[in-house]
Amino acid sequence: MLPWSAELAGRLDEHEFESEALKGNALGDPDVRPLWVYLPPGYDNEPDRRYPSIYLIQGLTGQLDMWRNRSAFRKNPTELMDELFAGGEAPPALLVWVDAWTSLGGSQFLDSPGTGRYHTYLCDEIVPWVDANYRTAAERDHRGIAGKSSGGYGAMVTPMLRPDLWGGLATHAGDALFENAYLPEFRQVARTLRDDYGGSYERFWEDFRSRPALAKETDAHLLNVWCMAACYSADPDGAVRLPFELTTGQLIPEIWERWLAWDPVRMVEDHTEALRGLRAIYIDSGKRDEYYLDLGAEAFRAALERIGVTDVFFELFDGTHAGIEYRYPLAVKYLDEKLGA
Repeated sequence: MLPWSAELAGRLDEHEFESEALKGNALGDPDVRPLWVYLPPGYDNEPDRRYPSIYLIQGLTGQLDMWRNRSAFRKNPTELMDELFAGGEAPPALLVWVDAWTSLGGSQFLDSPGTGRYHTYLCDEIVPWVDANYRTAAERDHRGIAGKSSGGYGAMVTPMLRPDLWGGLATHAGDALFENAYLPEFRQVARTLRDDYGGSYERFWEDFRSRPALAKETDAHLLNVWCMAACYSADPDGAVRLPFELTTGQLIPEIWERWLAWDPVRMVEDHTEALRGLRAIYIDSGKRDEYYLDLGAEAFRAALERIGVTDVFFELFDGTHAGIEYRYPLAVKYLDEKLGA
């Protein structure tokens, strides 16, 4: 392929969205966010036609303009999606590209006093705005959500929390089965804080913000654990509570339980009716995922099976956690065909 961006066959509308839900968030992050809406080829030629909508959300550290990033010799996600519709491989649909970045890296698409009201922002602000401004088929049966990693997590839990809005989900290596996904990092964080930062997260953040981000191998672990704690176990006043002792990595059971309550695998049992009502569920992961999220994917599938949800696309493919953007159109096509208007 050519090493520069090709012109899209569809249209990508770029907006700035002012969110009431994000105003006054604990991190002081912007309440005006970019929002992209992709319109498939032919949208302007059929003024009476309505389309299913699929919301695309990002993993940790994802900012909206990163959807245009490309790896060598590969098309970027916006080009891959456009190719899907331009080539007639999937029925026409609207794609909504949502920004839920925070200065800690992400929000897990939840409402938390430690980060902000990102679940409310997505469900109660973005969705009705898109339906009011574009020709969507505005019923939950024609609306889906998809993402990778933390975006895959958001895609799993958002329809459980708001079954009135979402008819389908697709998760690529989404955060799940927390004892596999997160526990191994706790010991790494405790050791790094002891050896490099005098046992202080504050000293880590001072160092992190004084230099190029993620320049140290240990940065990603410390960033991820703090961000997850801000999402899963912040107190009502916004104070972030870690689920382990900083000096040893020993679990603090009552705080770890707060994390486990947000594990998609464990949430299934309490959201049976919401999950049984979905029209489309797509789950995949690379078999060599560095965070063992392939095991989380299998655990989520098995939990669904236990409640009688077996009409599920599931695949473990040969791959790692990175470089799997070529899987995204597969999920969008699946959702599109299941949720078609």
